[in-house]
Formats: sequence, C-alpha cells, structure tokens
Amino acid sequence: MNLGIGLPVADPATLLTWAQRADDGPFSTLGLLDRLVYDNPEPLVALAVLAGATSRIRVQTEVLLAPLRDTALLAKQAATLDRMTGGRFVLGLGVGGRDDDHRAAGTDKRTRGRRLDEQMAVMRRLWSGEPYGDGAGPIGPAPARPGGPEVLFGGFQPAAIERVARWGDGFLAAAAPSWAGGLFDTARRFWKEYGRDGEPRIVAQVNVALGPQDVIDDARATMHAYYAFTGMADRMVAGMLTTPAEIRTAVTAFGDLGADEVMLYCHGRDPHQVDRLTGIV
Repeated sequence: MNLGIGLPVADPATLLTWAQRADDGPFSTLGLLDRLVYDNPEPLVALAVLAGATSRIRVQTEVLLAPLRDTALLAKQAATLDRMTGGRFVLGLGVGGRDDDHRAAGTDKRTRGRRLDEQMAVMRRLWSGEPYGDGAGPIGPAPARPGGPEVLFGGFQPAAIERVARWGDGFLAAAAPSWAGGLFDTARRFWKEYGRDGEPRIVAQVNVALGPQDVIDDARATMHAYYAFTGMADRMVAGMLTTPAEIRTAVTAFGDLGADEVMLYCHGRDPHQVDRLTGIV
C-alpha cells in the first residue's frame, strides 16, 4: 500500500520544501485541496510548480472543484500537466459545497452534480483527441496517459460514488476507517454494475499532525478555519491523529479494508512533519 502526503494550504511559500522532502522519502503522492473563496493556492498552478521541483512523486488535486471551472480549459490544463509530468498527475474531482465558491465562479450550486457529469463527458472526448464540436476542433496537447490523466472522485453520497464507475479510475474517501469500508464497498459495487474490469483504485485520506504541541495546535487551528463552513469543524479537528501509534493504526486499518493508498493530510505548516512521518511509516 502506498502512502502520500496531503499538503497544508496556509503558507504556499513552504510547499516547495514539503514537496522536495516528500520526493526524497517513501511517499507516493502529493495532494492539494481546492477552494475559491479562501486564502489557499490554486491547486493546478501550485502542483505544476511542485511537479517541476520533483522527479518521481505524483501530484494530485484532492479534490479540484470542477464545476467552478470552464470545461475546455480544465481539460487542456489537466492534459498539459499530465503530459509535462510524464503521467505523474492525478486529477481528483468533486463538486464543491460552499455557496460563496459558486457565487464567485458564477455557477449554480444546485446543478453542480449534473454539470460535473457533463464536464466529464466533454473532457473524456477531448483527451481522446476528438473535436470539441460546434465548429471547434480538437484541444491538445494529448495527455501522457491514453484517455486522459487518472481521475479520482471524492464524495459520500451514492450519486457521487457512482461517478467513479461511470467516468473515473478510482475513489477518494475522506472518512475514518470505522465508516470508510462501506464507502469502499459502494464504489466497488458500482464498478461491477457498470461492467468495469478489475477494481477501482481506492485512496483514503486521514488528517494528521506530528510534532511538538505548537505544531499540533497550528494544525488544529488551520484545519478548523478551513472547515468552519461545514458546521462540523470541531468534530473533524477532534479526529485528527497526532501520535505515531494513532497514525500506524489508521494506516493498518485502511490496508485491511483494501485501500491502495492512504493520504496523510497535514494542515500544520511545519515541513519537518514530512521527516517525522517518514520515521514512522
């Protein structure tokens, strides 16, 4: 099972240090969150910079809020990043739940699920080299991976998880091991119902902070601010893992559930956490 690092969004200037340390370590993937109306780096731009500063580690949106973006441009950006990284780009997608993000983007939150399905139909066509249509030709470049970059979908409701089988390659689950198993099973069930070969790639996400108390306090504060809009920030922060034993137990539990990768998401800004996590995994 692979282990990745979820990058903090509070201080973009430190992300090169995070990325280079992770690239030198045992980690498989760098993940980056997405919001529009927030003080976070734009993930496609940031991951392009990080990909250029690393040599082997994958870069992954976790998750990119696709309905906020123009479809043709997103297809071109994703194909470019996939091509220029030699296939190291993973496009994790979601619909976005904040009213202000949709308001700023000029999109209708009520139709975000339908819009994502429409976007995927267009992007899959463009990545395969077909014309856009309506008098517009193909949109390149061709991605490194035939058919487009690897696509993961995040979500909790059946309609969101069904997209994994309909359009994607895998499922991204930001859930504790105690209830992630049911989500994994739902993704696998849809995969079989759609007649897909093999199984979906399953990626789990767990929030962690490792270090002195000031590092843990910083992680809790930044995570609380990021998720305040959900009304469940206190509960989410309480679930953050802050000891080596807790992190090892969660990784083992996800492995027992059949996860292919676990993203250790760090909200605290101290990049020495990469070294500490290397020491326990």
